[in-house]
Amino acid sequence: MARVLLAGESWINSATDHKGFDPFPHTQLQIGCTELLAALSERGHQVTHLRSHDVADLFPQEQAELDRFEVVILSDIGANSLLLSPRVFAEGKTAPNRLHLLRDWVRAGGSLLMAGGYLSFQGFQAKANYAGTAIEEVLPVNLFRWDDRVETPEGSRGEVQDSAHPIVAGLDRVWPPLLGYQQLRAKPEAEVLVRIGEDPLLTVWEYGQGRAAAYASDISPHWASAEFMVWAGYGQLFGALINWLARTDPSEV
Repeated sequence: MARVLLAGESWINSATDHKGFDPFPHTQLQIGCTELLAALSERGHQVTHLRSHDVADLFPQEQAELDRFEVVILSDIGANSLLLSPRVFAEGKTAPNRLHLLRDWVRAGGSLLMAGGYLSFQGFQAKANYAGTAIEEVLPVNLFRWDDRVETPEGSRGEVQDSAHPIVAGLDRVWPPLLGYQQLRAKPEAEVLVRIGEDPLLTVWEYGQGRAAAYASDISPHWASAEFMVWAGYGQLFGALINWLARTDPSEV
């Protein structure tokens, strides 16, 4: 069992319904990680979900707070939400740089997973903006400085490169289709476990005393297709990935 902090994977929709002369504005909170939370819980992992609108205020600002967890997942949450706490943005005061904090925490033995999405890696119109930051230093991949999305509405399939690795052992060699992913470049010392064509889909490495992984597609729709979400390997994959990051995999105990 690992203690996991998942930051991101939610958004607030704002819309106005027009019914004749009368408009009705409304908002609704959407959660994108329901299936992942269930899959990890079924495998014994304890996940704290920090919703996107709470990240700027509530994401840990000290190592002691991060030490409550073995793994941090950043999924569809841009660098600004970590950099611009209310103390900085609203009050004009200094505060810890949480990108540096995460880097130092992983170096000291923590583990980080970044999962893909419109606000992951570099992201839609490069708005996630992790290129050149301390998070890129931690990750086993190098990032482009531009919009790094590859949209594949026709479907693109991950192919396992090392079936002996505990994260992907027992999974299908070719995975169900994904509808998009981020184009990344694996660092020379990293291990690419799954590729889409020549592009790395799942990449891992050791960083200092810790571990880091880059999963270049989404843990939920739209990039995770309906077929991918009901795939028997979905929960197995992410459960094993958390095991490896937290060093709770049975083969390593």
